[in-house]
Amino acid sequence: MTTDAIAEETEPCEETFTGYRRSDGRLGVRNQVLVLPSVICSHLIAEEIAARADRAVAAPHDHGCAQLGADNDQTKETFLGVGSNPNIAGTVVVGLGCEHVQSDAVAAALSDRDLPVREVAIQDAGGTEPCIKQGIEAVSDLGEHIETATRKRSSLGDLTVGIVSSDLGDSTMREADPLVGEFARTVIEAGGRVIVAGNERFTAHPKETRAAADRDTTLDVEAFLKRHQNLPARAMRVHSKARERGFKDSTRFCGDLPIREVVSYGEVATHDQGLAIVDAPSRFEEAATGLAAAGAQIVLHITGEGIPTGHPIVPVLKVSANEDTLAALPDDIDIDASAVTTTDLTERVLTIANGEKTCTERHGITEFAITRVGPSM
Repeated sequence: MTTDAIAEETEPCEETFTGYRRSDGRLGVRNQVLVLPSVICSHLIAEEIAARADRAVAAPHDHGCAQLGADNDQTKETFLGVGSNPNIAGTVVVGLGCEHVQSDAVAAALSDRDLPVREVAIQDAGGTEPCIKQGIEAVSDLGEHIETATRKRSSLGDLTVGIVSSDLGDSTMREADPLVGEFARTVIEAGGRVIVAGNERFTAHPKETRAAADRDTTLDVEAFLKRHQNLPARAMRVHSKARERGFKDSTRFCGDLPIREVVSYGEVATHDQGLAIVDAPSRFEEAATGLAAAGAQIVLHITGEGIPTGHPIVPVLKVSANEDTLAALPDDIDIDASAVTTTDLTERVLTIANGEKTCTERHGITEFAITRVGPSM
């Protein structure tokens, strides 16, 4: 029986969606093979492989070469995180052959996690076209993991929802952030997980952030704040604005929920239920990759400016309450926060989880970026 036929037989009710259950129990809302370049030098080949193969998506980037120490380690950890995302049925790692983050090492680490993976390298294959051919064959090999994913009727409590709010504009703080915050509370009350990015909002208010942590997370929050104590905020405008606005107003998108876990950038979240912070900046492209690596199956992006970019790994819902943005970009914003209720937003998220495309998915506009720890060569 085809997956399309199964989908027709298991048409979900309003409170559920039909996800893709992996053999290890993870639940995805998309079912695709990831073609992942281990280095900037192979990203064009990775894109070509994905373009020529069925049900594959590429994640081009400018990392993996001439990075130092912690940056090199973080890049590799992020590759492992996104390869572990439940929306991914399997990963084809594409290398050049002389990079710092070697494709065979990434593939071996994914295999150690019992994840379906294949690896190809341009130099080993003998050039561009042979590598593309091998890559297409590798995607085809992993296709069985797409076909064998069990269609599973699931509920809101089965979701891990990622959230990033890019700005602290008046409409965002007045309508969009509170709407998403209430939705976050709804997800967690249903038994699900919420992971948020935007470390500037928390580091601007260390005392309040400490108070928001539950007992088991206190030491991790302290370590998170200490890491940023002597570092300049990457998004100074957000950090300064958050300090002016105050902790409560700056973190309304979190739903006033206790912090259960702090997740380092690129790592996978481990908490069973509740709110986690991913140590990622509020810049969308970097935040979305951190959220995807942490395990988010779907991401809500609150944007007063209407940033239209999506992400190759996860569907992204754009949420805005800015009148000018809504008027100028009607086909790029999924949710008008000034005109919907929490129930409306919940229903829309479930339809997206069930397979309906977001604006960015329909347009095919995505970007994959990894935040940097320090300078690269």
